[in-house]
Amino acid sequence: MPETSILRANNITYDYIDSFQGEFIDKFQNVGTTEIGKSFFSSGPKWIDILFELRDKLVGFFGLKTSEKITDRQKILNNFKCEKGEQIGLFKVFDKTDDEIILGEDDKHLNFRVSLYIEKQIGNKTDKKLIVSTTVKFNNWFGRIYFLPVRPFHKLIVPKILKGIIKNIEQQN
Repeated sequence: MPETSILRANNITYDYIDSFQGEFIDKFQNVGTTEIGKSFFSSGPKWIDILFELRDKLVGFFGLKTSEKITDRQKILNNFKCEKGEQIGLFKVFDKTDDEIILGEDDKHLNFRVSLYIEKQIGNKTDKKLIVSTTVKFNNWFGRIYFLPVRPFHKLIVPKILKGIIKNIEQQN
């Protein structure tokens, strides 16, 4: 996780942390956290949406938060400004700076955050890194049990989303 990430500022001890990074070219130097945030919601493969639908069906029985059924994703994304307090599905915007947007949710079993962090390269204005970090804080034993089967899928999903975001951003450039 980047040293200057918002997730480090609050000195919380997390039960799980991971980070994945990729590089992209920002030819016109116009890619910011809003573009990255919107791309996060539109760059994943279809099988990830299917997994989230399955997750929602299963965890609803336990009283956990589920995503609202999104009928017109593009309309929602067009209106999404990536501002603090906005929400798409399970992901609420907790914070945003010029270099980072924090998404996540608090639930009774666990709290999670996803940092989408743009790292600019010294001496090069167009080459940038995108670092996707996830933190999880368990609130009870059920959170630990819930995360056991989620963890392997998470390690597959996040790199796919990262690659999708980079591909999407570079195609728009």
